[in-house]
Amino acid sequence: MEFKEVIRDRFACRKFDGREISKEQLAAVLEAGRLAPTAKNLQEQHIYVAQGEALAKIDAITPCRYNASTVLIVAFDKNNVFVYPGQKRDSGVEDASIVATHMMLAAKDEGLNSCWINFFDPEKAAHTLGLPENEEILRMLDLGYKQENVKPLAGHFLRKEINETVSYL
Repeated sequence: MEFKEVIRDRFACRKFDGREISKEQLAAVLEAGRLAPTAKNLQEQHIYVAQGEALAKIDAITPCRYNASTVLIVAFDKNNVFVYPGQKRDSGVEDASIVATHMMLAAKDEGLNSCWINFFDPEKAAHTLGLPENEEILRMLDLGYKQENVKPLAGHFLRKEINETVSYL
């Protein structure tokens, strides 16, 4: 699939058919996350894969699994981030977002559908999943196959004109 098609056709799937994804597809998605750029190449991300019985823990955290057969939990090590000048921001959230985005686009390229989930309490989720205290969950990513006839929401393809979102200085 051409990259332009991947970014154009990917949408947040909210109805999965429950079929398992292959080990090869999962490996390709995880590899895309591993290769994603991070500030100062700190690679502070940690991806947890929930499948099978582990999905019950996800269902206890969020109603947004939508019957996906795999959920990727995207976390980052809060103690291994780059702090930017001014000391008000660090690289944890942005790097984990880049990693998640790479994996989401790789999923589409692998013929899978995904949904970016942020409807959960990160502290409760970390506790429920037994994550180390130094890690913060940023997002979860549903992965799987969409149910037949599922399409993007009606407004998915509506976009502002480029001159409304881009300014040249």
